[in-house]
Amino acid sequence: MKFNIKIVYGLLLALAFVSCSSSDDDNKTPASPYTQYGAPFEKMPKKEDVIIYQVNIRAFSQAGNLKGVQDRLTQIQELGANVIYLMPIYPVGKERATGELGSPYAVKDYKAVNPDFGTLQDLQTLVEEAHKKNMAVILDWVANHTAWDNAWITQHKDWYQQDASGNVIIPPGTNYNDVAQLNFNNTEMKDAMIDAMSYWIYNANIDGFRCDYADFVPNNFWADAITKLRKIKKTQTILMMAEGSKYNHFASGFDFTFGFNFFYTIEQLFKENKPATTIQDSNTTEYANVYDPTSKVVRYTSNHDVNLSDGTPLELFGGKKGSVAMFVVAAYLKSIPMIYNGQEIGYDKRLNYFAKTPIDWSTADTSMLAEYKKIIAFRNTSNAIKTGEFTGYSSNSVSAFTMIKDSEKVFVLSNLTDSTVKHLIPSTLKGNWKDAFTGAAVTVGSEITLQPFQYLVLKN
Repeated sequence: MKFNIKIVYGLLLALAFVSCSSSDDDNKTPASPYTQYGAPFEKMPKKEDVIIYQVNIRAFSQAGNLKGVQDRLTQIQELGANVIYLMPIYPVGKERATGELGSPYAVKDYKAVNPDFGTLQDLQTLVEEAHKKNMAVILDWVANHTAWDNAWITQHKDWYQQDASGNVIIPPGTNYNDVAQLNFNNTEMKDAMIDAMSYWIYNANIDGFRCDYADFVPNNFWADAITKLRKIKKTQTILMMAEGSKYNHFASGFDFTFGFNFFYTIEQLFKENKPATTIQDSNTTEYANVYDPTSKVVRYTSNHDVNLSDGTPLELFGGKKGSVAMFVVAAYLKSIPMIYNGQEIGYDKRLNYFAKTPIDWSTADTSMLAEYKKIIAFRNTSNAIKTGEFTGYSSNSVSAFTMIKDSEKVFVLSNLTDSTVKHLIPSTLKGNWKDAFTGAAVTVGSEITLQPFQYLVLKN
């Protein structure tokens, strides 16, 4: 019998490859059906450096699409933000839909781009252009529920929670009639969910997720998902933000949780004349049981939900001056700041995210925008604000605190009332400071007088 030497050699090579491949399977990322699109983002911000800018795609431009976001990337960059958080980009369910266009959080297909917003290529281009400007892009992920016309319901009914009669149910304890509750006891569903999340990291080169309704999804799912997702990009971290307040989200691998308590507190401060000291109490509540100093709470004075249901920052926090005074506290008090599109220009209309309500950028208050840029720019240079130790010195009217890291000390005072007030200064903080924005010398005595909604940021 004659042997073809090339065939024999080829077979030996193949056997050797199989042998090597199987010997270290445990150390490898599970095989993926996807290939990585795009290059790693080399300027991915560190956790403590993150400034989040939330984009409501329907409202962000007249076009209401991904190209409209791409066209304003320079403005987001100039604001000082380095993480763009896109509200859900997926096709929206029509069955039992709420509002004019349906909720972006009623996902019809986890692996598609809403045709109203554009194409996968439009998303790829947006991410590429954001990366060129040193900004990461994260997607909103809706894990808890899907739209009623998501193909999963007809193909895999057992992937959903059902009542005693076998009917798929809405999320328990809610009135979310436009969505169906997924079953996190089903392993196949969880694998399909992680696969769909992976799809976007591979195919659009996105940099992480803001995870909707995170408190109501089991932590063991998040832990499994985050572990697997973080193996995809070998040389780049991905950012994971829980829209939830449970401290064990950090143990599951999330970088940030949501400051629900903080927002409720500052809202009550203005609505019910609560003392500014309640902000310190809220900070204590939100960081209770959080032992990792790198774990941070995202704080905001607006987002898509509260903008629509409760009001714009101008409505809630005493107009333009009051809303800026409140933003200083939200941005500097042991937080990761988040800005909702339009608040930085003093946009005074609520944005209905169930419809197209385009922001009129021509109405921008340029002086207010300059204040936002100044506040964010200082945070971007201050290790004390980003990672320092917080100590509160607030009164009824003034939110006052220091943030200290190594030799840098920052003293923040913000009058959250429409009256002129005197704030008493403890002896340890008297002395010579500099204005953090201008560098001008400031001598602090036993008290400081602050005009209505005036804020001061001092550094040593």
